[in-house]
Amino acid sequence: MDQVNTELSLLTGEPAGEMLTAVVGEAGGTLLRWSATQVDHQPRGRTTVGYTARVRWGDGTETGETFGACSGPLPEGVVRLSDGVTEIGVWRFPYDPELPALPTAFDAAGVRRLLEDAGLRCDGDVRLRLRSYRPRRRAVVEATTRDRRQVFVKVVRPSRARELHERHRLAASAAVPQSLGWTGDGLVLLAGLPGRTLRQVLLTEEAVALDAASVVSALDGLPPELADGPRRRTWGQKAGHYAEVIAAAAPEFSARATEIARAVDHDRPQGPDVPVHGDLYENQLLVRHGRVTGLLDIDGAGRGERLDDAGCLLGHLAVLGQLHPGKAASILAAGAVLEDRFTADLDRADLARRAAAVVLSLATGPHRVQEPEWRRRTGERLALAERLLDEISFTRGAALPSSSDGIVDLVSTVKE
Repeated sequence: MDQVNTELSLLTGEPAGEMLTAVVGEAGGTLLRWSATQVDHQPRGRTTVGYTARVRWGDGTETGETFGACSGPLPEGVVRLSDGVTEIGVWRFPYDPELPALPTAFDAAGVRRLLEDAGLRCDGDVRLRLRSYRPRRRAVVEATTRDRRQVFVKVVRPSRARELHERHRLAASAAVPQSLGWTGDGLVLLAGLPGRTLRQVLLTEEAVALDAASVVSALDGLPPELADGPRRRTWGQKAGHYAEVIAAAAPEFSARATEIARAVDHDRPQGPDVPVHGDLYENQLLVRHGRVTGLLDIDGAGRGERLDDAGCLLGHLAVLGQLHPGKAASILAAGAVLEDRFTADLDRADLARRAAAVVLSLATGPHRVQEPEWRRRTGERLALAERLLDEISFTRGAALPSSSDGIVDLVSTVKE
């Protein structure tokens, strides 16, 4: 077994349970159950895994806990365990060794002081809700004051906080959250914006009259200064990396993933340089009455191709329709409207290839979040990427497969 698969086995298989049992035992608890919830494997790099667990403590109380572990060069502040060959570092949330501000972000009193220091009046308690956590990378905590004002506390590595704050200030005229301040240990305070995410709308409403022009306008509103830095590698150019990740987790898909990566790769620009969001999908768009009211998470914004943002959004919508077949018609209808608007400016074949590249990247997701039957899910996403390439069309390629007669014809539905 090679080093990569050894590390994956240690961090996701039975040895991981033994590792967590030892760590919990040292803290005075008994591990009742556990599951891996996120697996971030970087070929030729280190692997990071997040876990949820149920723990019984010495006084008889039971709590839900979150842990993280990683291989490779280990950061300071972790519990170090070894099987004699591979050394693993383990930590308990919120004490992430590379997100030192996380304990403050997850403490109501600490967040209240931050908000007051930023000039916000906070009468009464501040309620906190963890919105996302990627071990060793980032976290977002939603803080709600008594008057229902929302502020999002973004936790990043300390070296990135000031740059992220300045990026939001630079884009103040665009539809992005206002930065209220930052701290040297890695906190950025972002004001809430009106609207719901496009994902929430697509999954809760029967039909969505999405104004595709407002999506393009929001992207056009990104300041040209964001495109002053180095050019981003496109989703097509990064496809080989995702094929490697898939091959490491599920070797039986290696050939298919590699073939998709070859089909979407390109060695020269396919569009002019523009400011891009960098990770545009349905959870990054806030909408109200079908119009975009905000762009979230501009951490990766920079110089790139509009094809990347357009392909990213369509690729995510294709996967969302696959995940929610009962909502597929309305999801694909919104995607068809976007495809029509995007292809007024972009080449349709290039857009389909870029969307397929994004779906390939998302094929790493079932293993990363340890879904039940993740191998089957991975295969379904690879098949979706292959259909996008075969059909050279989001509308046809994203149509759901039928067990009886091939592809369900949703084209007429989404065009109505």
